[in-house]
Amino acid sequence: MSDFEAPNRLDRIEVLAIRNTEAIAALTTKIDNLTDNVNDLTNNVDRVLSRSAVLDDVLLELRDSQEQQQRNFDEHQRHFDEHQRTTNAALNSLEAILLQLIRIFPQS
Repeated sequence: MSDFEAPNRLDRIEVLAIRNTEAIAALTTKIDNLTDNVNDLTNNVDRVLSRSAVLDDVLLELRDSQEQQQRNFDEHQRHFDEHQRTTNAALNSLEAILLQLIRIFPQS
């Protein structure tokens, strides 16, 4: 047999084993990179969900605060309207009293 003969079966198996080992190493690297990417994505999702929960709480507090402010405004508006009515009634009474006084004590 010469050195230029076709590789024997054992040589072919060895070449295949080396190729498989290299392919497995490349796949392992890709899996490691994918795992890192998934972990980064998971961390980002966790941060987004945490921030979303905080924002949801803030929105609920803002809505509650806005509703309370609306109730306060409505109450102040009722008080203002009542004050306006009583003030107008008092002015009308004073006007009537003034007219009576003018009739009773006309100016010369």
